[in-house]
Parts: sequence; C-alpha cells; structure tokens
Amino acid sequence: MTHIAVVSIPAHGHVNPSLDLVRTLVNRGHRVTYANAPGFAAAIEGAGAELKPYRSGLPSPDDTWTDDPIEQLTLFLDDAITMLPQLRAAFTDDRPDLFLYDIAGAPARLLGEQWSIPAVQLSSTFVAWDGYEQEMAPAIEAIRADPRGADYYDRFTAWLTENGSSATDSIAFQGRPPRCLALIPEALQPNADRVDPSIYTFVGPALGDRSAQGSWQRPATAEKVLLVSLGSAFTRHAGFYRRCVTAFGSLPGWHTVLQIGRHVDPAELGEIPDSVEVHPWVPQLAVLEQADAFLTHAGMGGSSEGLYCGTPMIAAPQAADQFTNASRLAELGVARVVDSAIVTADELRAALLELTGDATVLARCADVRRQVREQGSAERAADLVEAELPA
Repeated sequence: MTHIAVVSIPAHGHVNPSLDLVRTLVNRGHRVTYANAPGFAAAIEGAGAELKPYRSGLPSPDDTWTDDPIEQLTLFLDDAITMLPQLRAAFTDDRPDLFLYDIAGAPARLLGEQWSIPAVQLSSTFVAWDGYEQEMAPAIEAIRADPRGADYYDRFTAWLTENGSSATDSIAFQGRPPRCLALIPEALQPNADRVDPSIYTFVGPALGDRSAQGSWQRPATAEKVLLVSLGSAFTRHAGFYRRCVTAFGSLPGWHTVLQIGRHVDPAELGEIPDSVEVHPWVPQLAVLEQADAFLTHAGMGGSSEGLYCGTPMIAAPQAADQFTNASRLAELGVARVVDSAIVTADELRAALLELTGDATVLARCADVRRQVREQGSAERAADLVEAELPA
C-alpha cells in the first residue's frame, strides 16, 4: 500500500482545503498519514487519514492572532523549526513514498530532500508568479529595516543552511517549490498569466463528497436564499450580525441563513424573524449550492466555494488575504465589497438587491462557475498526486 504523508498546521484555512483530496486518496486505496496538532484529529481521521501528532506553538483557532506581520512571520518560523525534529521522529520508521505539505508545513520539504522522498506543496493561497520576488522586494526591505525582521530572515537562512536545503532563502523555500498543486481557483490568482504551469497546477477548490458534514434543505416558502458567514476565525461581530438581521429579515421573499460562530450568543442579536435562521455553524457548501447570494468575509475557502457554486457575493473582508480576494471577486464581476465596520443595514439591503438583480452579474457568475468546475476537483487533484509517486 502506497504511503502518502500530509503535513500541515492547526488552522482551518490550512487543513480544510485538502481534506476532500485526502478522502479521495484514501478511497483509492492509499494509506494517508497526516501530521498536525491533536486538536484537528477529528477532521483528519474523519477524512480517513491517520494522525501523526506534533506539538505546535501557533495560536489555536480560538486564540487571537497578533496583527504585527513580523511577529506573525516569527511565529511560523519558530513553529517550523520545532516541527522538523518532530516530523523526523514520527516518520523515521514509517517513511512515506510522497510528502504533501501545506505552505506552512514546509519542513516536510526539508525532510523530503534529506531522505530523497518527493515532496509536493499544497498551496491554500496564492502562488508565486514570474517577477514575484521583484514586486515583493519593497515589502521585504521594509521588514528587513526593522531589527526584528532582519533577525527573522537571518534565522530562516541559517536554518535552511544547517539542514542542507536546496533553497537559500525563505522566499525560494516557501514560494518556489519543485512542484505545487494550488487548491484555489485560477480565477482568484493574481497575475495568473505569469504563473509557471510546469510547476503550479490549479486544482481548487478540490471538492469531493461532503455529505458527512450534514445537509441543509431550502424552505419551500423561500423564493430566494442568502447565506451570511464570516468563516470560522473572524466571527466576533455581533453588531454586524444585528445589522444583517435588520437588513434582510423583513426583505420580501428572502430567507437568510446566518452563521455566527461559537463566540456570539444568539441573544445578542435581538428578536429574530422567522425568515432568518441562526446557527453557530452550517454545512456551507450544502447551503451555497441552494443559495442565491452569499455574504462572506472573502476568505480563500469561502471565496473559492462561492465561485464554485456560481453564487453572487457581498464581500466583507476582515484581515489577511481577504482584502485581496474581495477586490479580485469585484474585478471578476461577481461581487460587491462593503466595509463591515461601517456599512449600514440599508446599504447591505441595497447591495443585495443590486447584485442579484443584475443580469450581467448572474451571467458572469455562471461563466466563472463553469471555468472553476472544469479546473478543480478532488479527483483531478488525486490524479496529479498519483502522477508524482515514485514509479
């Protein structure tokens, strides 16, 4: 039985995109192990993989991340440095035939080079393009100008050198893998025409059977359905949810599914009309496949699934790559962007009606949906993984 080892970090945005691929590989008869923190055991084992636990120093999904980019980079580097010996111990007597590693699970690339095992990156975010390093140079120099940033880059280079890496700096190590499957739609990728197709293949979203996550049934009385979700990490926004209830709760013909996460008490939302159902979590894809609109924080997962379902989107970005995603969705002609901190209920309602009443938007959504489905699936991703296995 072929042994494929997946390596990632304890973060939903880094684990969820590959789970359908893992499940598909298991169903094809491969043995799949998965190195991650014990807190993700249920999701990993639910996909049919065997957990290889490691101790992570990263904040848990329920913790608040720092907004300082240098502190964020340092956290990832510290975790990678402590991850490598744990991976070596976990796999020394159980060596895989192939490593699949998340961009933040890059120590697997080092181990693969040391053990002559092929390693394929699974990127849950944007990949590098021709000219990427030159365009990123001003931002990198700004980080280097801070003594903490200079120390980060020096430590990263020293770590790579000590471990005999073929890459000599952090950008090359993480951004220039020998082979990469991008688990995002090509439509979301900046400068996609400058991405090397011999290295990077877009297979996202790599979706498969998600019936285990549960189902959702569109009410018979609902003329149209709106899903509101700010994902899994950026959900502490009771005030915004209250504005959504006001904006959409009395809208004739509309039924709203409101996901509020685990940190907001439904009682904080006030009186909830019958046309609004409130949940801490919903099977997002099951709802999206029946929805007429999607109010999203524009995380990579939500953006990808919205495109996959051809659902018009209102993007309310909160942090990180969400702002880039939101802008890209608007450029594609499938979304309107709002500022969740200041947008009013009236403005939300107007954005929804304008978006869903525009025939050009609906036609563009259908066109992008077709493109995304032609490129992405768990089955196609699994085919490409199997092509990288040693003969």
